Amino acid sequence: MDNNPSILSHVSIGTNDFERAIAFYDAVLPTLGCKRFMEHPGAIAYGKQYPEFWVGTPFDGQPATVGNGTHIGFIAPTKEAVHAFYEAALAAGGKDDGAPGGRPDYSEPYYGCFVRDPDGHKIEAAFSYEQLE
Repeated sequence: MDNNPSILSHVSIGTNDFERAIAFYDAVLPTLGCKRFMEHPGAIAYGKQYPEFWVGTPFDGQPATVGNGTHIGFIAPTKEAVHAFYEAALAAGGKDDGAPGGRPDYSEPYYGCFVRDPDGHKIEAAFSYEQLE
């Protein structure tokens, strides 16, 4: 029986500066309890229990681009983790795209932040009291 709660196998994003991207995610993802899981030439996977978030150079050798309307949302275990994620991201070269705070348009207990990584990918950390139920 599969105990994996995710509906996705993994998510991959491209980078045009592999070392810079890895330094960024090495600094940011531990704030949410994530670690490096796998490494291949030009690609590194992060996760808590399995490799579910990959960062790498595009396989086809073309420049990596950012998807308009696309973002990756990470689960934060607490509001404090949302702040730690945000602060680590800015310190590691990310850009603010929505400071930590409530998002009543999403739902009342939703609390999150948005950041652009050094390649321009939009990433989010979010906590919801609904996670505790």
